[in-house]
Amino acid sequence: MSTHAKRERLLLADLLEGAGPEAPTLCEGWTARDLAAHVVVRERRADAAGGLVLKPLASRMERVRSEYAAKPYEELIRLIRTGPPRVSPFGLKQIDEASNTVEFFVHAEDVRRAQPDWTPRELSSGFADALWSRIERMARVLGRKAPVGLVLRRPDGRTAVAHRGTPVVTVTGEPGELTLFLFGRQGAAKVELDGDKEAVVRAQETKLGL
Repeated sequence: MSTHAKRERLLLADLLEGAGPEAPTLCEGWTARDLAAHVVVRERRADAAGGLVLKPLASRMERVRSEYAAKPYEELIRLIRTGPPRVSPFGLKQIDEASNTVEFFVHAEDVRRAQPDWTPRELSSGFADALWSRIERMARVLGRKAPVGLVLRRPDGRTAVAHRGTPVVTVTGEPGELTLFLFGRQGAAKVELDGDKEAVVRAQETKLGL
């Protein structure tokens, strides 16, 4: 049975392939080639991927990513589609699903929404709920940089607190849009923000996420 992560992986590969290596993305300063190299290194180079969370290793991560970005674009797409090697923790279905569902969804939207003619993607209720369950667990970490109180709200009324504080800004949207907002793609997320006007501006302009 296909998992959310596997489906998003294949979609991301298709989007990167269709966009072409020089296409822009929502990742500031990165083309589709840069993004593809990032995905491959994250899964296949554990010796460098630690730079994603540990600043002392960031320069090594960037060097390795640049090396991969110099490879043929078609090879990068193939490596994304085939997935990590068996020795990688990401090769385990449970870890892949837990770690890559949101990762691949966000990066797929990084490619889609950087194009001028993009349209909102309709998610299945099951996938939307899967994203929401992850938002609930990760909200405090992803929203820790918020300069104001931040509450995420689904249209059905379910909420998650991303940051405690005042004044409070309530961000309302579907789980996919809330995911993008919380991962620092506020400008591309289709959400409604309610609260003090100045607080809303601060919530929109502050880079959220890891």
